[in-house]
Amino acid sequence: MPSFQTKLKITGLKPGNAPEAVMAAAVEALETRHHVESNQLDIVGGVPQISLRFTVGDRDYSGENDEARTSAAMMRDAVERVAVTGSLYVLRRNRGRWAPV
Repeated sequence: MPSFQTKLKITGLKPGNAPEAVMAAAVEALETRHHVESNQLDIVGGVPQISLRFTVGDRDYSGENDEARTSAAMMRDAVERVAVTGSLYVLRRNRGRWAPV
């Protein structure tokens, strides 16, 4: 099963939401379609960024990439209910290295 990682910048919280709601929304949305292997919060250039690593079922290479991008976009939509987001990145693990999809 190929491994993917999505990274999403968080630029603010929407009123009435706790910071923990951001990661909870992200994990919950992604888990509806994939196994989430890990998640973490980093501060990159002073901006919070969540990262989630997940697997996609085996199929053709471009189909796997399309599915990962679709799932990342769905995750972003869920997070946007509780937070204001910035850049979204989707990466695929190839031979021990992460490459943009």
